[in-house]
Amino acid sequence: MDLNNINISDLKEKILLVADKKTLIKFGIGFGSIVLFLVIYYAILNPIVKNKKIMLDDMALKQSEISTFNNEIIAYKKRLKKIEPDYKKNSTLFHSKAEVEGLYLSLSRYAGVNGLVISKITKQKPKPVLKSGVTDDTPDQLDKTNISYYRIPVNYEIRGNFLGYIKFKRELAKSNKMLNFDKEAIKIVQSNKSGAILAVGVLTIVGLTDEFF
Repeated sequence: MDLNNINISDLKEKILLVADKKTLIKFGIGFGSIVLFLVIYYAILNPIVKNKKIMLDDMALKQSEISTFNNEIIAYKKRLKKIEPDYKKNSTLFHSKAEVEGLYLSLSRYAGVNGLVISKITKQKPKPVLKSGVTDDTPDQLDKTNISYYRIPVNYEIRGNFLGYIKFKRELAKSNKMLNFDKEAIKIVQSNKSGAILAVGVLTIVGLTDEFF
């Protein structure tokens, strides 16, 4: 290389050209990295982030619902504990629908022990007993919330001896179930010399509203 023929201006231009190429390469690499990052972010990372955000929002919602449910469960448990004594009391005093259907067998058991025979038993239609202040002017429009309980009248005929009949009624009085003798007529069977009687009457049992509405 001939140093004497070197032009300072040419050398300067060559140096600047090389420097510009390096700068452009660096800029290109930097710009390419940014583009690559954006492509990776929007194509891969962004959907993952959105999915995680949806999952977190759903988890927060479920945690809120669980907290609400837990509070409701606590409230229901308190209410159940409060009404449990009334329920046990009513379920003891009141007849269920199944117990009413099996009334003949129940009374027959009491009668048989005391030497009586039930010759007739007929259940009448349950009659609602309304709460205070409620009238039965429109029975078809009655709501069960307005009904305290149901009375179920039962017509009966019982044959046997008088002493057995008295014991029969006494045994029924000891029962936990609510039962009333509304009407009663006792006749002596004239053709029977053993003192047999015929008891005819109406007894009433009570049932829960939910069972008979």
